[in-house]
Amino acid sequence: MKTCGEIRARLAFYLDDELHGGERVAFESHVGSCAACREAIDVERTFLESVRAVRPLYAAPFSVRERVEEIVAGGPQTFAAPPELRSKLERSLGRRTSRALQLRGARRLAAPVVLIAMVVAVVVWFFVSVRNDVRARRPSEFAKMATDTHQRHQRGQLPLEVETESPEAVSAWFADKVLFPVKLPNYQESSGQEKMYRLEGARLVGYKNDYAAYVAYRMTQRPISLVVTSDSVALPSGGEEIPSRGLTFHFDSIDGLKVITWSDKGLTYALVSDLEERGQQSCVVCHQGTRDQDFIEGLRPK
Repeated sequence: MKTCGEIRARLAFYLDDELHGGERVAFESHVGSCAACREAIDVERTFLESVRAVRPLYAAPFSVRERVEEIVAGGPQTFAAPPELRSKLERSLGRRTSRALQLRGARRLAAPVVLIAMVVAVVVWFFVSVRNDVRARRPSEFAKMATDTHQRHQRGQLPLEVETESPEAVSAWFADKVLFPVKLPNYQESSGQEKMYRLEGARLVGYKNDYAAYVAYRMTQRPISLVVTSDSVALPSGGEEIPSRGLTFHFDSIDGLKVITWSDKGLTYALVSDLEERGQQSCVVCHQGTRDQDFIEGLRPK
């Protein structure tokens, strides 16, 4: 288990104490060095504890129990769960066996107890799965930060700290201000093609007790924001996953803006714009020319 996706897939098993041996060691080793996965475990554990805290469970009337026992006793021999499993289920659900039921015999109660426990377990599993799926599709914190930065700059609340149309000048300005390399390409100048966009400048923005790089572009009077940080600080997640040219892009629509996030070569990027479809036209700020058309086309809706 080396990826966050594999860890998230086994999260429920870990919290139910179903991981053992090397699998558990690998899980805990990853979680020990991954803040995002630790946060996911804390959220999931809080949810499960809130479900288990809804006690006491309502007890069925004695007449209903008696009828269920008669039906079960008259049917074919049922599979009896091991005592260890029954004990674990009873502890988890907070069941308390009354003295009257104990006198009637734990053997006759085993089948309905296990049946009820299985139904409850299935319901809990369903809601946990739904919550996991919803969380997986939510925009990441990095995508939301990039969107907020884009909007604040457009409102005039985040003025640029360096204003220039030179990618080299922006790259040099970031050199001693962030702990990761920021190298802006200059395809328009090197290719001699007609300029499709204009670089406006850059500034630093705060993110998770560190600085991220913010770069402002404009294409036909429409703003495009590029936010860059180290992949040790943020990893793309959530939204619609789109594989293209060996990378996995995450597309989100936040406050009417199109946001594309991805990681490559140790850096995590976010592109924010109000351009059409998935906003893939914004990719020309780093990928322009016929050799990159298949890259941009891969981001178009099928």
